[in-house]
Amino acid sequence: MSPARTALLTLLAMLAFAGNSLLCRAALKHTAIDATSFTSVRLISGALALWLLLRWRDAAARSGGSWGSAAALFAYAALLSYAYIGLDTGVGALLLFGAVQTTMIGTALRRGERLHIQQTLGLLLAVAGLIGLVLPGLTRPPLGHAALMLASGAAWGVYSLRARGTGDPTLATAGNFLRTVPMAVLLSSVMFRQVQFDPTGALYATVSGAITSGLGYALWYAALPGLRTTSAATVQLSVPVLASIGGIVLLGEALTPRLLLTSIAILGGIALVIRPRAKAAA
Repeated sequence: MSPARTALLTLLAMLAFAGNSLLCRAALKHTAIDATSFTSVRLISGALALWLLLRWRDAAARSGGSWGSAAALFAYAALLSYAYIGLDTGVGALLLFGAVQTTMIGTALRRGERLHIQQTLGLLLAVAGLIGLVLPGLTRPPLGHAALMLASGAAWGVYSLRARGTGDPTLATAGNFLRTVPMAVLLSSVMFRQVQFDPTGALYATVSGAITSGLGYALWYAALPGLRTTSAATVQLSVPVLASIGGIVLLGEALTPRLLLTSIAILGGIALVIRPRAKAAA
């Protein structure tokens, strides 16, 4: 694969990942759709889009994924939707990304991996940034919604760890999305009294599921073979930044000093941790 093609696929994938946060926040802030309906429409449309993609690849006859991974994927999507009821786009993406990386790094430590001094300092800096983001103050995000987003990030971290070594990642992702459909239907049945369907909100959820989730993951998996491990780990630092810019430009959200400083601490700290680990893996 040419470097230009790899760069284009990577850029599109990162925009798609940031778009998930933007679409969810826009739907819950500017339309009447509820978080449960957004989650269900997103997961169902994602499953359908990936199924069509596999049909196009003539791979639909095979099965992939697992119920455990599907449960982690469902928890990530549902918690993300409920969290974005009260969080700005950039704050939510930062909390999500910080929790994802912290979960994966913590798992590596529990499995016996040791951090160098630079990595230890980076981890402490990232944790300090997360704590600083939710400390009391005029611009502190709602603590309950922040906790939901951290839990969503932890679920996505678990999903990412389970996805390693699964063979065809697109096939596994399609199988996992398909398994989330009955979970989404069950959630909607339990929460039916709070359901508020909105056509525009449903459109945002469909785009989130079919394009920025389903197609976005496919683009990322297509780009990965052309990326060094270091680059693949580091480029994901752009997602909260892109989401923050999108929130400011498209949704009129404010860039507060707290968000700016904690973003530098969290993303900078994580970069100090993952770059040596990625180089070692390479």
